[in-house]
Amino acid sequence: MIRNVLPFAAALAFTFSAAVAVAQEAPVTGLDKQLSRIDFAVQGVGMFGTTVHGPIIPTSAPNAGTSIIDEPSNTLGALVTLRYVAKPFLGFEGNYGYARYTQNYSNIGGVQAQTNEYTLGYIVTPAHTIFDFQPFVSAGAGSIAFRPTPRGGQGLKTQARAVYYYSVGLQKEYFSEHFGLRGGFRQLFFLAPDFGQNYLTIKQRTTTYEPSLGFYLKF
Repeated sequence: MIRNVLPFAAALAFTFSAAVAVAQEAPVTGLDKQLSRIDFAVQGVGMFGTTVHGPIIPTSAPNAGTSIIDEPSNTLGALVTLRYVAKPFLGFEGNYGYARYTQNYSNIGGVQAQTNEYTLGYIVTPAHTIFDFQPFVSAGAGSIAFRPTPRGGQGLKTQARAVYYYSVGLQKEYFSEHFGLRGGFRQLFFLAPDFGQNYLTIKQRTTTYEPSLGFYLKF
């Protein structure tokens, strides 16, 4: 029986090898070329906010003019990115970020909120490498929505803010040209949330620092 199986296995292996060779030699279509420029990434992100303070601005607010402090908690989140890189100095990306953390106000206490980031950016991926890692730099803008949670949000309403960002990092393909690891650092800039409440309105710009690490898939 083994004698009968061996020729069949050899024929099957030869057929598979021939099929792979044909696939590799097949001409690259325009669609294949465009897909090869796209990658999809998922990263874990550490979010470290900065404390801001200032006087309550609206004169109609209780204790107007009184200085309050907004101290956001630190947390972990997720970042999903879709990139299209046509050339080393011509690329675009779209980002979706998610996290949950608390804005700690000195006058009313903590407001827990889910944050959703929606941003678009321009990306540069130089052809040269750094210790076999490919560097990248990107910058862009979009919106970040603060959605108070049912239990920890003090009944406040969702608020969206304009957000600007930059990111730098390194990436490297592993195992195949379709899978790689990516690590980086991002910084976001936006107006501190007040959830539409005049007693929280200080109109101070704040920022988050976001180291990130994850993987990407390439078509």
